[in-house]
Formats: sequence, structure tokens, C-alpha cells
Amino acid sequence: MVWATGLLAYVVAVLDRTTLGVSGLAAADRFDASPSLLSTFVVLQVVVYAGAQVPAGILLDRYGSRALIVAGAALMASGQLLLALTESLPLAISARAVVGLGDALTFISVLRLVPRWFEPRRVPLLTQLTGICGQLGQVLSALPFLALLTGTTWATAYVSVAAFGVLAMVLALALVKDTPHGRVVAAENLSVGAVLSSVKTVWLRPGTRLGFFTHMGTQFSVTVFCLMWGVPYLTVAQGQSAHMAGALLTISVLAAICAGILIGILTGRYPHRRSWIVLAIIGSNALVWTVVLALPGRAPLWLLVVLVVVISAGGPGSMVGFDFARTFNPSATLGTAQGMVNMGGFIASLLVMQAMGILLGAAGGYSFDSFRQAWTVQYVVWLLAVVGILITRWKTRRLLAADEERSQLESFEVDATER
Repeated sequence: MVWATGLLAYVVAVLDRTTLGVSGLAAADRFDASPSLLSTFVVLQVVVYAGAQVPAGILLDRYGSRALIVAGAALMASGQLLLALTESLPLAISARAVVGLGDALTFISVLRLVPRWFEPRRVPLLTQLTGICGQLGQVLSALPFLALLTGTTWATAYVSVAAFGVLAMVLALALVKDTPHGRVVAAENLSVGAVLSSVKTVWLRPGTRLGFFTHMGTQFSVTVFCLMWGVPYLTVAQGQSAHMAGALLTISVLAAICAGILIGILTGRYPHRRSWIVLAIIGSNALVWTVVLALPGRAPLWLLVVLVVVISAGGPGSMVGFDFARTFNPSATLGTAQGMVNMGGFIASLLVMQAMGILLGAAGGYSFDSFRQAWTVQYVVWLLAVVGILITRWKTRRLLAADEERSQLESFEVDATER
């Protein structure tokens, strides 16, 4: 019940996160925004989200999941309500920033509930299920929200989304507990220096950085596609209808669910092969995009389905980064580590989204050729992520080998002393 309530809050967070992606063209008309300015809406939201991850992790370690889930739901509902009622561009941008802040508090707080409420052997699969079931929020934005937006008014659609946020807040307040014993995490009075020292210690662990680069390389492509540029790309550049674009986003969620279950089983069964699974996901993403972008004209529908299915594996693939954080960090700083990992994919996403908006604007707006050029910025991030994964994996393995050697030596010395 606790996990399901937290999961509902995350579903609402994903719904709030993706509403502007499916209403991008309507937002451009409502606020008279160019492609580059429209990308600023989402980029600012993601900047706030990514920038708030480490503070959110520190707060999570001190105050627990319940407080942060409630606060996150309240912030997102407020932001969506403001966006529903305003026609001012500065206020609308500010509203998306508030949504990003609430979103930042939610996911890692829900994820923290899993190791506290379930036995260790079930954690990898349930971590995957948390991430992929949360993507049902994307289905809500692609189907009922988009239907409300096209069938009624902007205000009606966004007020409805704000109401879901209020529901999530009330349920979390009533049902979520930090631990089975109901303990509230004690808020210690830590100095700024102690907090910064703790953050530095967490970041310097190679396993944390391995999770960071894992999240970066796997998550950004599908995030950029679903959060901002997927629907305009499918409708304008590829000539698909708005309903078909929504259907493809729904396929993305279903593909992520299937991939997430498989990845959860594999990472739980073969923990020493997790990085190879991640590298395979990144390679498949780069390959399918290369095939689509190499075509001189529009891709057939079946190839677009393949594209959506393949890049959707990046969502559950990014969850392996949180598994690295859990494996190589103590429980006391796990929230901070998870916040750092979560920054990876969203920093990459915001950079790619902004770069694509600039390139589209420079090319004269939405067209097949401009989108074809804009999507190529992904290859820079994939290269950086793969290099980061290989280096931090090597450092992590070397550290584990040193720890194992030290443990064996200490065991030998104890045996010698006893003899």
C-alpha cells in the first residue's frame, strides 16, 4: 500500500513532466513562442529538476520519503494550476520551474521506499517496476490529457492535471510511512561544511559516478523524445497524425514496461554484468537513430515503431544507475547518491533539448531537414557517457578488488592471532 501510494505520486509527476511535450504546438500558439523559446519552457523545468537533485537527496536523507513526496505533489499541483490560468509568458515559464522543483523531490523519495519496505533480493526488480510503472503518467498525457486539450480548453486540461496532484498529496500524507516501523528520519543539525564534505565523499565513490554516466547515456534520448521534440518530429517531419504520435508514445510506455521487467530480472540475477547491459542499450539507441537519420526521406511507420521501442529501453536502462548507487553507497547517504545519479540523464536531456531548439530555430523552424540535423547532437552525449562508464567501471572494479584483498588479509591476521 505504501509503495503503491508513492508510485501514484510518481505517475502524477511523470504526467506533469510530459504535459508540455504533447501540448507543445498549443503552447506555441497560446504564448506566441518560437521553437527555441518553447524549448526554454522544458529546459528550465529540467534545469531546476537536475539542479535540485543533490539538495533533494540531502533533504531525503534527513527528513524521509513521506515529507518530500507530499511537498513535491503540492509544488507540482501549484505549478500546473498557474500554467492553466495564465497567459503571461514569464509566469508560464515560472510555473514550469515550480513543476520541475516538485518533480525533483518525488522520484528519489519513492525509490527510497523500496529498500526500506522490501527484502534485498527483490529490490532490483521493484526498482525497475517503480520506474516503468511511473511512466504510465506518459500514457495519461499522451491520451486523456491530449484528448482534453484538443476537445476542451487549455485551462480545463491543466486544471484537471493539477487536481491529480492534490489527490496524490492527500493520499501520500495519509498512507505513506518512511519505514515499516513508521519512524521519521531525524533531522540532524549539520553545518554547511559537513554537508558539502558528505556530498564530496559520495561523488568521489566510483560507483556513484558509474551510476551517473549510466543514467546519462541511457535516459536522455527517450526523455528528449517524449518530453519535448517527439510529437513535433513525428507530426511535422515524419508526417504522422497527432493521434498516431500519441499512439507511438503509448507504445513507448509498453515497451519500457517489458524492457524494465527483463532488465530487472537480468540485473538481479547477473549483478556483475550490469554495465554490459547498459552499454548494449546505449549502442542499440545509437544504431537505430543512425538508421532513421540516414534515410533521405520520411521513415516508414514500422521503422518509427522500432525506433520508439528501442529508445524506450533507455528508461529502464537508466534505473541500473540507481542500482549502482545502492550497491556502492551506505544507507545513510543513499538519497544523496541517488540524487547525483538522477542528475546525469536530465543534464544530458536539457542540453540536448536546448541544442535542438537552437538548431531548429537557426534552420528556419520545423522541417524534415532541420529535425534530421538537430537529432545528431545525441552522438556527443553517447560518446561522453560510454567513456565515463568505461573509466568508472574500471575504477570501481579496482576498488572492489582492493577491498576484497584487504578483507582476506584481515581474516588471515585474525586466524593467525587465534592460533
